[in-house]
Amino acid sequence: MEFRFEHNNINVLNLDKSLAFYKEALGLTEVRRISPESGDFTLVFIGDGHSHHTMELTWLKDRKEPYDLGDNEFHIAFRVDDIKAAYEHHKKMGCICFENKDMGIYFINDPDGYWLEILPTR
Repeated sequence: MEFRFEHNNINVLNLDKSLAFYKEALGLTEVRRISPESGDFTLVFIGDGHSHHTMELTWLKDRKEPYDLGDNEFHIAFRVDDIKAAYEHHKKMGCICFENKDMGIYFINDPDGYWLEILPTR
């Protein structure tokens, strides 16, 4: 028996805002979309164009209040080939929420408050 990663999921309040953020901040684009005729929810899978792993953004029609992320002790990590350029880009976007200069990493916040770790390619 063999398992492999397929996708991660996060719920978002404003799908268009989240899609724009992930494209600008990380270059992730829509891979596929599932939206029933009822319009009760929309699932959008976004990817980096290099790996098969995707992130599923779930939008629920009736959800109006922000999601409770608890202590927000989880995160999704991304490697980047030019950490200095990425840092400057995210600094201009105003989305850096935590830095660990000793480790050479930092985190950004998405529009819903999820933490995304940015790692250099080593």
